[in-house]
Amino acid sequence: MMDNTNDDEKFMRMALREAQKAFEEKEIPIGCVIVKDGVVIGRGHNQIEMLKDATAHAEILSIGTAAGHLENWRLDGCTLYVTLEPCPMCAGAILNSRVSRVVYGSPDTRFGGCGTTVDVITGNALKREVEVVGGVLADECLGLLKAFFQQMRLEKGDSGNKGGSGLEAPGPSNEP
Repeated sequence: MMDNTNDDEKFMRMALREAQKAFEEKEIPIGCVIVKDGVVIGRGHNQIEMLKDATAHAEILSIGTAAGHLENWRLDGCTLYVTLEPCPMCAGAILNSRVSRVVYGSPDTRFGGCGTTVDVITGNALKREVEVVGGVLADECLGLLKAFFQQMRLEKGDSGNKGGSGLEAPGPSNEP
């Protein structure tokens, strides 16, 4: 297996820029880019609230833009970079679209579908091999999520301080 550390960090930083767009739109800040042969072919960020669509997760939107770019729903040879571990719905879409590799930032302790909570990818019924790498720029990815939830609590007049620092909310998720 090749050492992809530098490329993984480079493309995760692009996914973080997408997550920042979601933050600015008051969406849960999760961003995603899809890369084939070193070129970004799809990108997106959560737009659940804006589109009023529970499936408008960063990964789903990115898969759609990548498929449009390739004019093919099969994303063989592609790597999906996302700031938070994909949920089971997104992990299923990753399998169905034939993404070859998933790189995520922070694990999702509530809804993680790539092994943290459940594992939709490994040993899947479709018999697809998908490499999964977690923890790339995890602190930065989690930091953006924590800042978002802290800001949302402050805007609602809730310090979130229930005997702790205010940042001990349940693990991040794509769910509102």
